[in-house]
Amino acid sequence: MKIETIKMLGDLKKEGYQSKSIKDELRDNLIKKIKNKEKTFEGIHGYENTVIPELERAILSRHNINLLGLRGQAKTRLARLMLNLLDEYIPVVEGSEINDDPLRPISRYAIELIKEKGDKTPISWMHRSERFAEKLATPDVTVADIIGDVDPIKAANLNLSYADDRVIHYGMIPRANRCIFVINELPDLQARIQVALFNILQEGDIQIRGFKLRLPLDMQFLFTANPEDYTNRGSIVTPLKDRIGSQILTHYPIDIETAKLITEQEASVLEGQKESVMVPDLARDLIEQIVFEARESEFVDAKSGVSARLSITAFENLLSTAERRALLNNDGTTTVRLSDFVGIIPAITGKVELVYEGEQEGAAKVAYNLIGEAVKSLFVEFFPKIEKLQKQDEESPYDDIVSWFFNQKEGFELLDDFRDKEYKNMLDAISPLDDLLAKYQPNLSKADGYFVKEFVLWALVEYKQLSKYRFTEGIQFKDPYGSFISGI
Repeated sequence: MKIETIKMLGDLKKEGYQSKSIKDELRDNLIKKIKNKEKTFEGIHGYENTVIPELERAILSRHNINLLGLRGQAKTRLARLMLNLLDEYIPVVEGSEINDDPLRPISRYAIELIKEKGDKTPISWMHRSERFAEKLATPDVTVADIIGDVDPIKAANLNLSYADDRVIHYGMIPRANRCIFVINELPDLQARIQVALFNILQEGDIQIRGFKLRLPLDMQFLFTANPEDYTNRGSIVTPLKDRIGSQILTHYPIDIETAKLITEQEASVLEGQKESVMVPDLARDLIEQIVFEARESEFVDAKSGVSARLSITAFENLLSTAERRALLNNDGTTTVRLSDFVGIIPAITGKVELVYEGEQEGAAKVAYNLIGEAVKSLFVEFFPKIEKLQKQDEESPYDDIVSWFFNQKEGFELLDDFRDKEYKNMLDAISPLDDLLAKYQPNLSKADGYFVKEFVLWALVEYKQLSKYRFTEGIQFKDPYGSFISGI
């Protein structure tokens, strides 16, 4: 017989059920997973040797936890994944507002019900998916919201005196008894509300409108916060910080491969898009490199951080840009082009906080520059570096490409809505590009070749070997000296 089919307290006792605190529950199930070499936090990448070991140590120590880090570092995801470390079902006194343990009741309702019905007390079973409560800390949160308050309507309906503790309406925290309770953005919680958490964390006492209730709540608290130097609206008060057992620092992915795993996992891509739009590996790398460039940019506020959501939404926009072009041209399939990256600019401008200099430049221009910087950074991994200072007689692998543009009477234009055939014909016309790829990227697939050809052109612009002009319908590439002379 499955234990969760038991409906009476007496049967639960006969079955030999042993009560366990939520922290012991988490600890025991984590120990089992570690011993069985199972992954404890599935779907989290880049934290295997940093955050996850610290989180496991905190759970083994039965600590309340604060996850401290910039936005988009999977803090809430980690909190929700802790549910997987809970038992599948736990027994609850039926009708209890605060999920009373039948073997360890703490509310007046449950104590009196068990006293009245004894072994015939009805019990229900709570699945672990129901044992997660979350509250975003905002300035309007009150003590009544999270702890509780006197309910005058209940007092009137039940004809109770205000001296009777049955007039209490429990807040979010008591109702999350035997659950994981998460408070997001803890520094945004007013100091007086943070003070109300002191006793709950340490002694288990709560006080509501003069009622001093001894409620030894059984909870796993998990807080998330941005670094205090960023959250100017408030900070975690020192005595509360002192009562949180472990503070764990989260971080962004440290390499492109990890970032790509996260983007691939989180991006919302329809099956139809996967079938109709081919994405070169270099395009995936470039999306992630843009995010790395943003985190280092002098125009972007480093304290604010650049969320991993930037690369996720940028990747979705990139696919949609290529998909839209294919739809306009009635093409069944297409391949992402570097010029499609213009379509990700709205994803960038909405995800970065600019410093004063960045605001002066303009969000769209900063985003466009980040794409260029990413191209420049990745270029040296595939082709010889272009030196700023070059001897007059010294040959460069890019001389033939630059000469080709020098001999063009008109600028070379790649229109955004070119059909695939037109796009390929335009790039094939630059014959020195084929020689460069054959020499330095001989194993490059034909499918990726056209993206890399355009990548070389963008890189030559970044290294001032060519000039590039963005106009409404597309991009024009020119020899920089020719552009200068025509300007004169």
